[in-house]
Amino acid sequence: MSVFLMAGGGTGGHVVPGLAVARELRERGHEAVFVGTKKGYEAKLVPASGFPIEWIEIGGLKRVGLAQTVKTLWQLPLSTLRVIGLMRERRPAGVFSMGGYVAGPVMLAARLLRAPVILMEPNAMPGLTSRRLGKWVHRALLSFEQAIPYFPAGSTELTGLPVRQEFFDLAVKARGDVLSILITGGSRGSRTLNRATRDSWRLFAAGPHRVRLIHQTGADDYEEIRRDFAATGLSGEVHPFIVEMPGAYAQADVIVSRSGAGAVAELAAAGKPSILVPFPFAADDHQFHNATALADAGAARLVRDHEMNGQRLFDEVMAMAEPGVLERMGHAARRLARPGAAKRAADLLESLSFPNEE
Repeated sequence: MSVFLMAGGGTGGHVVPGLAVARELRERGHEAVFVGTKKGYEAKLVPASGFPIEWIEIGGLKRVGLAQTVKTLWQLPLSTLRVIGLMRERRPAGVFSMGGYVAGPVMLAARLLRAPVILMEPNAMPGLTSRRLGKWVHRALLSFEQAIPYFPAGSTELTGLPVRQEFFDLAVKARGDVLSILITGGSRGSRTLNRATRDSWRLFAAGPHRVRLIHQTGADDYEEIRRDFAATGLSGEVHPFIVEMPGAYAQADVIVSRSGAGAVAELAAAGKPSILVPFPFAADDHQFHNATALADAGAARLVRDHEMNGQRLFDEVMAMAEPGVLERMGHAARRLARPGAAKRAADLLESLSFPNEE
């Protein structure tokens, strides 16, 4: 049995794929130990999944203001020293990093101790940690070809992001008499998408196609949207949160979504045409780069956040409803799917051997 350090936290997009790799390692008889902060999503998700976690204190450096920048720069060497001590104690065979500010001290410690690192970068535009420290990784596992230039030649591999098998298993949906549209702004919802959807109701009601709307609103806007939607006479359902998202995907002809790494990976796995509205305040505008990659491949239509309203949503859906468009976009999305990412990451981690001194 080998021990591996798992680095990456703060957001669910950094934690959930790491958990998928950790489960694969556990099934193979290894131990996965996470490093994270008590303020990030890892504080809830990792212990709930039955994995040990070691705590550090570190914050971000992007769009955080002077006070937080100074605090982070103070925390960075202290947290790096903490991880060096942890690595000498745990003697990991290697490090798996999902990037993000939580991974910074871990990757620095690995560099100082010459420990091998497998990095999984889920975005078309790599984050700050990946860009600064990626030149020292053993292998960079990428979701987009656009990220290749940010890493040394020969160190990259296109594996995609771990995605639940249920998304890959979805059958191709035949176009019916009713156009089914899934709108989701993530677990917390999106004010932009919620507002645009509300403004589109009257247009869809008077439009040339029968539609059915499935809308994940987030908790804040749910009651008001649910009440007002019921009075429209449109077919559909409104949820604060959809637990079984693969089932919602199976019903949808078109998906309207933000373009975080997890969302675009699920769209590709399911082979679903989409309208992507990047969150404008994402670090390094990485959601825009993700959406651009899908749009350039013919799998999605890209709408900037400030351009999205009810009329634009209606117009984009109507354009996609033209004969053959949904089918072509679905095929283009499926060509971007990359199954087996967690298994490939585990294979590479098993091939590592960090020669710690006694």
